[in-house]
Amino acid sequence: MVTIADVAQKAGVSISTVSYVMSGKRAISQETRDRVEKAIDSLGFSPHAGARSLASRSTNVIGLQAPLRTGVDVHVVMQVVTGVVTQARKHGYDILLIASDDSKALLRAAKGSMVDALLVMDVESDDPRIETLSGLDHPSVLIGLPEGRRAVPCVDFDFEAAGWLAVDRLVALGHRRLALIGSPPEVMARHTAYADRLARGFLAACEANGVHGTVHACPSSAESIATVDAVMMEDPGITGFFVHNEGALPHVATTIAQRGRQRGDEPAILALCPDDVARSVPGLADSIAVPAEAIGAAATDMICEILASGAKPAVRLLPPALTGAAPAAR
Repeated sequence: MVTIADVAQKAGVSISTVSYVMSGKRAISQETRDRVEKAIDSLGFSPHAGARSLASRSTNVIGLQAPLRTGVDVHVVMQVVTGVVTQARKHGYDILLIASDDSKALLRAAKGSMVDALLVMDVESDDPRIETLSGLDHPSVLIGLPEGRRAVPCVDFDFEAAGWLAVDRLVALGHRRLALIGSPPEVMARHTAYADRLARGFLAACEANGVHGTVHACPSSAESIATVDAVMMEDPGITGFFVHNEGALPHVATTIAQRGRQRGDEPAILALCPDDVARSVPGLADSIAVPAEAIGAAATDMICEILASGAKPAVRLLPPALTGAAPAAR
């Protein structure tokens, strides 16, 4: 498919110059206009209808829906938002923050000509907002990966692969009975996509490795101590713990270490969290970094690519990696 970038290259101009020629928003010399129009004709370029519409009434604003629902980790959400805002400024866009969690706010922003495009966070596995976004002329990108056929482009961290990576690491450290101490109950009840995908990867990896694995919702507070106690009492053989709950992590790590000393075993804790959180918690066997700012930046790059060229990428997942800060296998 011919894109606006192809036209720009053939005409020897920037993508923005091609856009200005098509929209008439800025004065362009006749010579340059002729080169661009000749390139358009020779390549048979037909701009995306949504892109043409947006070009004539651009606001240079991208809407970001970042709902602060119960159970979400505000620290991580704000890191993603920071990545979006910082990268948007590099592309010449401002950000309109939408705090609600429903489709009505997205419709108001789009139909009220407040934004050129939309980014949507806290995506559920079966998210009702996708249908609304699919019906808009405005391009949109999900920061999250829903189930099934994806009508809207998506950017996210590969949580399913992170589940596999964590199990492989704990098994390499010698642990055969594992527990995922996961998101708060309300996050799991909403089937937030990242929580579902992480659990799916974790359980699949346990089965593939021939080890026992269980998944447990956990409050993001000192109440997590009771959750960990219940897990360890129900199955005293669990010695490998994978924790994805930034608010609970300090309490969980301390409790597991204390109970391990009392039982005379050596439990291992692997955390999935931003680097700064992992560095603040002593005693971790290893960690997998959640690149929250990079996720926001990648989503912004994708929506700006769509705005510039009318292209519609499908899915981009940022791969997980261990930090490598771990003791030798026992």
